[in-house]
Amino acid sequence: MQSPVLVLKDSLTRESGSKVHHANIQASKAVADIIRTTLGPRSMLKMLLDATGGIVVTNDGNAILRELDIAHPAAKSMIELSRTQDEEVGDGTTSVIVLAGEMLHVAEAFIDKKYHPTVICRAYNKALEDALAVLDKISMSIDVNDRSMMLGLVKSCIGTKFTSQFGDLIADLALDATTTVGVDLGQGIKEVDIKKYIKVEKIPGGQLEDSKVLKGVMFNKDVVVPGKMKRKIVNPRIILLDCPLEYKKGENQTNAELVREEDWAVLLKMEEEYIQNLCVQILKFKPDLVITEKGLSDLACHYLSKAGVSAIRRLRKTDNNRIAKACGAIIVNRPDELQESDVGTGAGLFEVKKIGDEFFAYIVDCKDPKACTVLLRGASKDLLNEVERNLQDAMSVARNILKHPKLVPGGGATELTVSATLKQKSSSIEGIEKWPYEAAAVAFEAIPRTLAQNCGVNVIRTMTALQGKHANGENAWTGIDGNSGQIADMKELKIWDAYNVKAQTFKTSIEAACMLLRIDDIVSGIKKRQAPGASQPSKPTIETEGDADNEGMIPE
Repeated sequence: MQSPVLVLKDSLTRESGSKVHHANIQASKAVADIIRTTLGPRSMLKMLLDATGGIVVTNDGNAILRELDIAHPAAKSMIELSRTQDEEVGDGTTSVIVLAGEMLHVAEAFIDKKYHPTVICRAYNKALEDALAVLDKISMSIDVNDRSMMLGLVKSCIGTKFTSQFGDLIADLALDATTTVGVDLGQGIKEVDIKKYIKVEKIPGGQLEDSKVLKGVMFNKDVVVPGKMKRKIVNPRIILLDCPLEYKKGENQTNAELVREEDWAVLLKMEEEYIQNLCVQILKFKPDLVITEKGLSDLACHYLSKAGVSAIRRLRKTDNNRIAKACGAIIVNRPDELQESDVGTGAGLFEVKKIGDEFFAYIVDCKDPKACTVLLRGASKDLLNEVERNLQDAMSVARNILKHPKLVPGGGATELTVSATLKQKSSSIEGIEKWPYEAAAVAFEAIPRTLAQNCGVNVIRTMTALQGKHANGENAWTGIDGNSGQIADMKELKIWDAYNVKAQTFKTSIEAACMLLRIDDIVSGIKKRQAPGASQPSKPTIETEGDADNEGMIPE
């Protein structure tokens, strides 16, 4: 008899075939179950402890999964999904995971029946194309300038978040902020850069109702010499610099040998004159406020304050860019290149205020600001972090609508319509692909079903009633009212979703499900290749505080 041939090393473990499929599906379902309860307005919050002992309290799908440390490779790729969704459209992070988990769950039955994964994937992709076609059909365009419409939309996006109890507050903030920084690129394209030009300043204290969007920017700095410089300037002329206002030291170390004592005085005089020149060049333009990203020497300070100019130093580059956008100034790299056009005159007021025990400089009441600061106040750090996350989501939704002004119904209505239409179409599909296609149609019901579960109503009754209403793909706007669990018309309740959030959700989840189904082999335990002759690098031993005291101990 032939002896068995060993192909893989002993250290490698290999799983293949249906075993892998089941493991992957199980893992993905586990991830989906973690955040299933965070979907909808009646959602639960999750509390996560991170390594440093800080706590995160949130129900934002992406924020939860980001904190989790997960061993299973399939589960890891599920987490990537919610991250992609968050970066791409900013909302729908929970629904993506729930939907992908459900898609894999319905595929399990087919794998048991020895269906080939590619058949299932083909059916799923077909279902995806049809689902997107249905989305196009039921979506409706809106007017971006109709504020109440936009508010309703942003509100239904944050209705599922923790801040929904503060009503329109967050929705208002998000809308104001995004409409401020929107830039028309022509040809009907709008560029809204949330990351660069909207700064969220969280200041603990005060009430949430004190939060507001400033028509300008604020930053955590005070003027350089608080006693001498003005802290409040109306209609300031602002100069932004990117260079230090101090004596320039040489690039490399230089030693100067001075023979006569007067030379030393001359040297010092040169330094002073250099700084004086810099200041004179700046003061030519009669600014009221000079802001630099680098240092500002005492001498320059003196010259500026003598001329009645307020100065702020060592500002972050990002903040400087925002100020430039807000007041129309141009950041200048060398004082001798200053021009009149570089001076920002768009701001209405410069003021330093004390909030809590820190000083904040405000540059507000700008004429046409293209950058803004959202000021958040609240009771505790955790609360503020959660509000900020919700605000990010709300701003993303507002941005999506400004870019693609199309709506689809929320509250599970879209998914039900898609599901009903796909069920009808499945009868016209020939061959073996019909069954997985139908299963994909059923999987879309996961979202309304989860909504119903989180409301605590009788899930089976609600779902049958809804399926009856949607039976032939009509009543596209009938869904679940997430607060009460009643079946309602989404148009009246103003529960909407952005079209591209939904489309992205469907695409991401189905493509991910296909990818995970295609995996049929997992080989683990692969070591990094080492160059022959290289000895094993010893791990550096790291002393903890405990070891530091007992030095002379022999390592185990």
